[in-house]
Amino acid sequence: MLSSISLGIFRRPSSISRQIKQLGFRFLHSERSEVPSIYKARQEPWINPTMLLIGFVPVFTFGLGTWQLKRLKWKIDLIDELEEKLQLQPLVLPNKINLAVIPEFIFRKVALRGKWDHKHTMLLSPRVREGVHGVHVVTPLVRENGSTVLVDRGFVSNDMVSSGNYMQEDNEVEILGMLRTSQARNRFTPDNDPGKGKWYWTDVDGMAQYAGGDLASVQPVFIEQIFEGHAGEASTKISKGIPVGRPPTIDLRNSHLSYVITWYALSGLTAFMFARVLVNKKRSTGRKLPRFS
Repeated sequence: MLSSISLGIFRRPSSISRQIKQLGFRFLHSERSEVPSIYKARQEPWINPTMLLIGFVPVFTFGLGTWQLKRLKWKIDLIDELEEKLQLQPLVLPNKINLAVIPEFIFRKVALRGKWDHKHTMLLSPRVREGVHGVHVVTPLVRENGSTVLVDRGFVSNDMVSSGNYMQEDNEVEILGMLRTSQARNRFTPDNDPGKGKWYWTDVDGMAQYAGGDLASVQPVFIEQIFEGHAGEASTKISKGIPVGRPPTIDLRNSHLSYVITWYALSGLTAFMFARVLVNKKRSTGRKLPRFS
């Protein structure tokens, strides 16, 4: 009996060992869901404020590019229309000009005759012509049996302003010009100071008042004198301090094409970035990241 008891005692450890091995095998080969773990898969939501913002940017910039494309077409059509007007025969201004219709005749050539009112001459500065700094001479033109209008006679260099040669013409003159309106000033342009003779931008109404206004039959009509001579003639005039008018061309600024390229490029770039973010999110889905429960 002792031997059987002792045999039973010595067999018990091996039985326990086999049971432990079986449990270990089952543990290692059990289903993943049965394995207790402190690691849980982090599931990031696809729709969040950052994703909405990244997805909105390419749509918004594409819309801006399309809007600028329409603006480009409008500006090209406008320039073509003004070019056609510029080719028409010059108008003879009536004695009394209807101010309400002037916007319809912008850049239209006009022919007029009169005498310069030099005492109300205004100098627009600073101006630059082919790298030379100077001013533009604006002088009222008194028309016989008609209203007085403002004429931008053209460029005079700073070196010749003091000569006063631009104020020597006293006889009746005939000029060719084109109708214009007030210039849009930017935020860096100073205010005009008529009392000190400082003029920085074309304020047609203010200039007309300075020249005498209604009491002197001065109408707020602005004309830029046209110069159709060659370069040598222009240089001679500048050297003598005689105003040189503008060329008969349309000078409207057209930068819409650069805006179109910029906005469409931004749209394409941000769309690519958005696609990369989506791909990275898809790859990271289900990735186990440490998170304590």
